[in-house]
Amino acid sequence: MSKTIPTAPDLRLNPAPKLAILVSRFNTDVTHGLRDGALAWLAERGIEDADVFDAPGAFELPLMAKTLARTRRYEGVICLGCVIKGDTAHFEFISLGATMGIMQAQLETGVPISFGILTTYTDQQAIARSRDDAENKGREAAAACVEALAFIRQVDIAS
Repeated sequence: MSKTIPTAPDLRLNPAPKLAILVSRFNTDVTHGLRDGALAWLAERGIEDADVFDAPGAFELPLMAKTLARTRRYEGVICLGCVIKGDTAHFEFISLGATMGIMQAQLETGVPISFGILTTYTDQQAIARSRDDAENKGREAAAACVEALAFIRQVDIAS
């Protein structure tokens, strides 16, 4: 037997979840666009209870997300950041560390922690992905987090 949950376009949760949003302070012109996209997507689905926290950078997001998840005050955490490739290997180290750290944090806590960190080669690519439109990756990170927690709720009810 196949079971499905509603996906992002139609997803409405009752009760609406309490979420945390972590936003990197590096590249704020981009990360604030991601934040606004995530908040807009949530508001469109009646999810108004989200606490927004600043993070120093993308590298700090995993630890901060894990800390918030462990409090059990939040059903999900949305991580938003932007790492733009420069002339050194810094880009690769930060991107990989943030990716692996967020994955590990959600697996250890059982709380959905979505990866909304742009890893782009140019400023223009980052700006294009953080505009106020349907392609905003903050919207996608919010959707991924809420879909994952909807799945967890459904499995918990069935148990």
